[in-house]
Amino acid sequence: MKLKSRIWILDDDDINTDVIYPGKYTYENLTPEEMAGHALEDYDPSFASKVKENDIIITGRNFGCGSSREQAVTCLKFAGVAAVIGASFARLFYRNAINQALFVIECPEASNFVRERAEELMFEQADLDTEAGKVSIAGNDFEFPPMRGKALEIFEAGGLVPFTRKRLEQ
Repeated sequence: MKLKSRIWILDDDDINTDVIYPGKYTYENLTPEEMAGHALEDYDPSFASKVKENDIIITGRNFGCGSSREQAVTCLKFAGVAAVIGASFARLFYRNAINQALFVIECPEASNFVRERAEELMFEQADLDTEAGKVSIAGNDFEFPPMRGKALEIFEAGGLVPFTRKRLEQ
């Protein structure tokens, strides 16, 4: 995937799944589109109404920690987020993102660079090339390991459910 998109900077570490998708909605029968309206509600109440299709979130360490709540990924994806770039991710969040075909990119260098300049870089444009493993922000290039193997196959199929259907049909 290649895209030029606006960045949102979440200048914190340990943003947990309760903050990404508030726990009070967990057991409500909401559609993914309805979930999107609550994305990051407890972090930035304006996020869901201001996020645009293909926006990129840049954040700190251990993003998505806490519960294994899949809604945390679903709400971001259906809100329009194309990718989350962070210093690191909680394992369950990372796996849920692959299962739902949301790019999560570990790139501590990009995270640190952007967070040190959060005020000046918020909503700036980033050039992201997931196949080449490169993101450019404010004239600075950062590299990350491109997705490979089974994870890439799952992602290219549109997520784990479409991947599994495809395999069962074969």
